[in-house]
Amino acid sequence: MKGAKDYLIFPLDVPTYEEAVRYIELLKEHVGLFKVGLELFVSVGPKILRAIRETGGAGIFLDLKFHDIPATVKNAFLAASAHGVTYTTVHCDEGKGLLRSVVENNPSGTKVLAVTVLTSLEGNDLKELGYLDRYVNDITELVMLRARMAKEAGCSGVVCSGLEVEKVKAELGKDFLVVTPGIRPAWSLVGKDDQKRIITPHQAIKRGADYIVVGRPIRAAEKPIEATERVLGEIEMAITE
Repeated sequence: MKGAKDYLIFPLDVPTYEEAVRYIELLKEHVGLFKVGLELFVSVGPKILRAIRETGGAGIFLDLKFHDIPATVKNAFLAASAHGVTYTTVHCDEGKGLLRSVVENNPSGTKVLAVTVLTSLEGNDLKELGYLDRYVNDITELVMLRARMAKEAGCSGVVCSGLEVEKVKAELGKDFLVVTPGIRPAWSLVGKDDQKRIITPHQAIKRGADYIVVGRPIRAAEKPIEATERVLGEIEMAITE
């Protein structure tokens, strides 16, 4: 049975190998997955993935959000999946054909998650980018369009904000995975946050999220393990209610 820690993804959003390893050692028994994003991967490369594997206790979420022409994305995915990662991400922007080409050329079994709409975006941002009013006025509609596309292409799930989780699950099924970034415990909310479409860990799990990404509230805490335990407490409350 899935425990509270299995829902929690901690992003290693730090610039150096040494800082990342410190968090891996500190939190390896408290999180289900470590997320490696662009900053760390560009800084130190695949050796950080090896460090996570060798430490044990948590899986790898390689969040590079591949977005390029199909041949480039397909080859980048193959290169990434050779490192034993559990999940990796591909943007939906290039359409179903790109997503399908990645899914169908996957000898390693790495699960593909499609990025729908970044949690840093709001309606006004979409308007500036030239999206139709129907999506500017209702981001959920754009998320659902892309989530359907991802499922039809064979992706294991999507990345979307907690505000859209319920609808994705209701329409596309409980086995279609949803990873939710932009998670902020109520006790950690601060001004000038670049995440705009945010909810709490408890809310996200109650709505059906399979994983939640919690970074800054833990990294910024004086005692990261205590902060992690508080997040796990919210998750536990949600899954037992």
